[in-house]
Parts: sequence; C-alpha cells; structure tokens
Amino acid sequence: MDLQLKGKNAVITAASKGIGKAIALRLAGEGVNIAICARGEAALRATEAELGQTGVKVCAQVCDVGQADALEHFLMQARETLGGVDLLVNNASGFGLSDDEDAWQASVNVDLMAAVRATRIVTPWMEASGGGSVVHISSVAALEVFGSAAAYSATKLALISHSKMMAVTLAAKKIRVNVVAPGSIEFPGGMWENVKHGNRPFYDAILSTIPWGRLGTPGEVADAVVFLGSPRASWITGACLLVDGGQHKGTF
Repeated sequence: MDLQLKGKNAVITAASKGIGKAIALRLAGEGVNIAICARGEAALRATEAELGQTGVKVCAQVCDVGQADALEHFLMQARETLGGVDLLVNNASGFGLSDDEDAWQASVNVDLMAAVRATRIVTPWMEASGGGSVVHISSVAALEVFGSAAAYSATKLALISHSKMMAVTLAAKKIRVNVVAPGSIEFPGGMWENVKHGNRPFYDAILSTIPWGRLGTPGEVADAVVFLGSPRASWITGACLLVDGGQHKGTF
C-alpha cells in the first residue's frame, strides 16, 4: 500500500532511541523528511546519521521539550530546515513513575505540556498549507493501573482527552489528531529490558498480563503511528489506537 507520504515533512520528539527512533526510521523509509530532537546528544547524532543514509532531509537538535523556549526553537528550526511540517508526533516522556513532586513535574512538563505547546505552535502552519496530522504517544498505563505510576498514568490519560478536543476543534482546518497508546514495549537499553534484568518478578508479572505472550517492539508501535499519520487514514481523527497485544482488558 502506498501511504502517500513521500515528500512530506515530519517532526518527532524524543526520537533518538526506542519508539521515537523507530517512528522516524519508518517515516524516512516512506520518503518523509524528518526533524527529531532528544536530550542526549550522542544517541541523537547516531540516529541522525542513520536517518541520513535513507536519503531524506534530516534536522536533528538537542532539546529538552519540557522547556517551552527550547521546544519552540526546535520547532522553528525544523520548519525552516524542512520547509514545513505535515506530521507532528509528540513522543516525549518524563517517565514520572511515582507519586512524588518531581514525578508530577516531569510528567506534566514533558508528557503533557510539551505536546500541548507543540500542537499549538505547529497546527497554524499545517492550516496554512492545507492540513496535516498530529499523533500523541500515550500509553496503556492511561487506561490500566500499573503499580505507583500515578503521575505518568494521569498525564498520559490527559493526552487522550487533549487529542479528542483538538480533533474536534481542528477538523474544519483539515488537521487530524489521534493517539497511539502502546503497551509494554521492550528494546535494548530501554526500561523493560532493564526491569527484566534488575527485577525479574515484576517483569514476569507484567508479561503475565499480556495475552499475546510477549512484550511489544518499537517497530510495531511505529507502524501504527505511520499509518495514522498518513493520508491513508484520512477519515480517522479523535481515535485512540491501542498497540498492546491485548494488555488492556477494558471495553473502553
């Protein structure tokens, strides 16, 4: 299937590894020009080089998206380098996996407000060019209770609400807004690989909640994001797509 993405321009936050990197590589494989950011420069430059081998235009900038000025500077640079923004993927997370003040601050600033601010900045550009697409990366933790991750879960749920509101608000401007909610995703150097080796009982407990019998991969999430962000998903907006191997058991 031709996803009709060739020549489009995409911005993906927190894209130096894991899900963000997989999304960037999948999009580049479709001929999409890519702008990425991350806090760590070494991994960012490695991903930038990998993307460069695909032949698309690449913009990569060190950025803490939790800082409003830094995020705006990155987005402006992405627009200037690529020539526009057709797809925005808000992927960053502060991983506030507890219920203390620091976790809440990280989750609100990075998971929620970075997505809100980026959407606010980029969607007028999309409107001026005839439309576009925004995809928030939420989590199955927005819909299930996992341990003590109160801040993370609450802000990931807020992203789903924000997406629905923006989908309705921006529909007349031909801008679609959707959410992908991954289940537990494992990759080298990622959180779940570390849990597997450092806290095997907890890893096995989570594994037992997944009917598919394994954790997911970044590529499986990326495939869903790329489709939702493409013109092939032209009648899909305000949706929350779970990519979780059946980990979420609720009807809604």
